[in-house]
Amino acid sequence: MKKKSKYGRNPKLNPKTHCVMVRFDDVEWNRFLTMYEESNVYAKAVFLKAHFFGQKFKVLKVDKTMLDYYTTLSDFHAQFRAIGTNYNQVVKELRCHFSEKKAMALLYKLESCTIELVKLSREIIELSRNMEKCYQSKSD
Repeated sequence: MKKKSKYGRNPKLNPKTHCVMVRFDDVEWNRFLTMYEESNVYAKAVFLKAHFFGQKFKVLKVDKTMLDYYTTLSDFHAQFRAIGTNYNQVVKELRCHFSEKKAMALLYKLESCTIELVKLSREIIELSRNMEKCYQSKSD
């Protein structure tokens, strides 16, 4: 070890001083890149070293369709929450600003829209269950 300098970076305890170079043909390079990308390791050298010495590493595969599906589903959930908030506000305003007869007519229209919304939410739940079953059978 070198003497610790007063300035600059602290010296490493175990510096890496030996370098090995590897050459790939096109087919091997594409195969290597595929394996490297699946491993989600931050550097190709770290991936090669772990693979060479037989260290275990995780391979995570992300299904883009499922990611898009869950993103859209989350957006729907946020919209449903907003509709629920607006629903409460509308009912309060109807009660305060309209006669009972007019408020009941408007509430009837609101109720029919709510029934359609409930049907849509049940359909979304059913589609989500089907998607989950399909995804689970695909992963098994």
